[in-house]
Amino acid sequence: MIKKYREYKLSKFKWFEHVPVNWHEGKISYFFEIGRGRVISELELNPDAPYPVYSSQTKNDGCLGFIDTYDFDDNILTWTTDGANAGTVFIRSGKFNCTNVCGTLKPKVDVDLKYYLYYLQTMTPFYKRPDTNGAKIMNNEMARIYCLIPPIQEQTKIAQYLDTQTATIDQLIQQKERLIELLKEKRQAVINEAVTKGLDFNARMKDTGIEWLGEVPKQWNLVQIRHLNTKVGSGVTPKGGAEVYTEEGVIFIRSQNVHFDGLRLDDVVRIDFDTHEKMSGSKVHFKDVLLNITGASIGRCCVVNISEEMNVNQHVCIIRPTQKILPEYLNLVLQSNVGQVQIKLGTTGGNREGLTFEAIKEFVIPLPDLKEQGEILSTVQSSLDRYYELENLNTMQIDKMKEYRQSIISEAVTGKIDVRDWQPNKKQVA
Repeated sequence: MIKKYREYKLSKFKWFEHVPVNWHEGKISYFFEIGRGRVISELELNPDAPYPVYSSQTKNDGCLGFIDTYDFDDNILTWTTDGANAGTVFIRSGKFNCTNVCGTLKPKVDVDLKYYLYYLQTMTPFYKRPDTNGAKIMNNEMARIYCLIPPIQEQTKIAQYLDTQTATIDQLIQQKERLIELLKEKRQAVINEAVTKGLDFNARMKDTGIEWLGEVPKQWNLVQIRHLNTKVGSGVTPKGGAEVYTEEGVIFIRSQNVHFDGLRLDDVVRIDFDTHEKMSGSKVHFKDVLLNITGASIGRCCVVNISEEMNVNQHVCIIRPTQKILPEYLNLVLQSNVGQVQIKLGTTGGNREGLTFEAIKEFVIPLPDLKEQGEILSTVQSSLDRYYELENLNTMQIDKMKEYRQSIISEAVTGKIDVRDWQPNKKQVA
């Protein structure tokens, strides 16, 4: 059984009120040599070379590519110094290289690297500082991280315990993620069928002549969005940026608020009414369709079902439908493969993809009459709502499992869980 420590001492550090009596304390710089990688150009990379180059990315285990030489032949820890992944920690072994956005930690004393991998996962978020690229945790910040030093045998036992516990949690998370992907596929299939075939399976079809669209019911028209709207446009970021946001005032919609299942306003920001009036061209109306036009969430869209004063920034496009198309139906088409393919084809730009208003206006919409649009919506909406409900439920469960995973790591590496009597391959109760 896993038991609680019975003997503690006051910690020298304010973040830990008590620590196990047989653990030592100090700063990372006391126990690790702190270094840095070097600038390695992508032009130096060679897919046939033997030695990996690790960088700031987290995909592919952080491997940027390969070169013909190596700077390290060791077992050490590395961490990402800046950017979106700042503070992410890895164990690196063998012959390899690091770029200049990687810091290195070489032990001065006998330590279990896996224990400190888990330990730093807990600690680095508290030492990161905001930066224009996301965050930074440079060598001086890493050096100041306060460090707990259990006996080496206990470091190893904690690492083994956490390997087992986190593997179980990670497996459950992966199962939930696969279920969410399956639900999305099923939801997308319902949408695609509805906006390209309608509800009458015996309807006569016609070839649209568009490869990615195929056939649609013979009585449907193909109409560009430019003929189905009174407005296609976006807003701007108010002068002064985030400094002008207020706790009260007019809702200011950003791309993170626009989701396929509707507006999410839990983290919404606001602007004062005077700023809202100055941005009159991007005021949001009830039943507008909002479409994200830049960044990672490009293509997400929803209908505005809130009759409240709102405005949008430059990353969100307002599409204001005419009476020829129901807003919910236009939104359904944009969510479908019909809409998403055209969004992909219409994106422009270099590192940051973006949709232009002109590209949006050229989108082709398979259009039944208003009566059939309403019938399609009333038939499929309950199914879609159920899929969204299940997706959101599983997403919340994943978030809770990730929180639980981090809490286990935090409690184990700080001595709140005593794993000295824990044995691998036996069912444990945490």
